Amino acid sequence: MIISQILFPQLKSLKYQYHLLLTGKKENLARQSTVKRDYSQNNFLIKYNKLLTGLSTSLLLSLTVVSGVVLSPNLTWAQGRYKAPDELTDLLEKIDRAASRQKIDDVMDFYSNDFTNSDGLNRESLEQALTKFWELYKSVKYRTEVKSWETDGDAIVAETITYITGVQEMKNRDMNLTATITSKQRYEGNKIVEQEILAERNQLKSGKEPPTVNVNLPVEIEAGEKYNFDVIVEEPLGNQIMLGAAWEEPINEDSYNLDAASFKLEVLPSGGIFKIGEAPENADDQWLSAVLMRKGGITISTYRLRVLD
Repeated sequence: MIISQILFPQLKSLKYQYHLLLTGKKENLARQSTVKRDYSQNNFLIKYNKLLTGLSTSLLLSLTVVSGVVLSPNLTWAQGRYKAPDELTDLLEKIDRAASRQKIDDVMDFYSNDFTNSDGLNRESLEQALTKFWELYKSVKYRTEVKSWETDGDAIVAETITYITGVQEMKNRDMNLTATITSKQRYEGNKIVEQEILAERNQLKSGKEPPTVNVNLPVEIEAGEKYNFDVIVEEPLGNQIMLGAAWEEPINEDSYNLDAASFKLEVLPSGGIFKIGEAPENADDQWLSAVLMRKGGITISTYRLRVLD
């Protein structure tokens, strides 16, 4: 999901409360309990497009080159010990170049008509998701590296890491996206046939001094297993007030509908968010997202948690 647009529904009330946050003066700290009460009473809702954190990474992720393939036992082992074949690196460079130029027709030429991915997307739904994403984000840049590769007959199966940056230009602020996606894809005849997302994380920042955060979250866990989701702010808070929220949601084809979502911000008692979660029993991957807001800016982070059956 990628972070897109933040909308303030109760504008007048929110504008005043946000002003208290930005001023950061000591006299405002004395009103902190009042501010907490106001947030609770007003059901402080911040709405954003579902492209938020998870979406765009997944959208971008497809664009990178990933593949959910059941590997054949007859694969020729390469695993990074040898240089990736020129046909693979050339293909990835062409995809990155077309994606960075946001040429949807050129990008989709690299996908098979029978394309599938591990989140339930096909060629048509992928094209729709990418088109919506690029309507919001400009100056998008893609760079893909080959982590390992192997051959399966005439096909190539490669694990890659794709780095993505982008900017959403807004009236009062820009949202700066950075994303990293590790994925596996199967190429047949210079076409991506299948893809599987192995890991991904993305972050949106806005403002002159957005919070710098470290996220502690396992890459994968078993269905039904408990886990910790810690989002820690590196800088000391001092006299500033920090607002935040965290949530989870399943990853599937519906995640790419880009419907509006909402969450409630709370005043944080310490420099971060610390949650304990439990993976679902149905082994669906999850998006774990957190938003942190303070004087100086906003940081929104989203991580994929793989849930193994």
